[in-house]
Amino acid sequence: MSKKLEDRGLLEHSRMMLPEHKRRISNEELETLRRGQLILDAQKVEEIECTLALSLRTHVRVTVILYDPSGNKLLNGFVTSIHTHSREIKLQWAEEWKWINVDDIVEVYIV
Repeated sequence: MSKKLEDRGLLEHSRMMLPEHKRRISNEELETLRRGQLILDAQKVEEIECTLALSLRTHVRVTVILYDPSGNKLLNGFVTSIHTHSREIKLQWAEEWKWINVDDIVEVYIV
């Protein structure tokens, strides 16, 4: 049997995939990539970083919009620390605080 398959250009242990399945898998992979990644241009990243630094220096409250595949999340507070080496900020509100990766931020507004 392997001889017949080799004559057709297929190997005995190769896997065949229907075109419909291949298209479905490709579409699912593309959708996963769209939901799983946040891509901002350099100008937007610089604007976010400057706003965070301004909040730290002048102690103004900011609203941070975080990227989440299921829907963006809003946090409101003061930037109390910035770690440039790990690209994280410490956002504090009331008696709580949270470390946030700068690359997860979609938008920052001064309140």
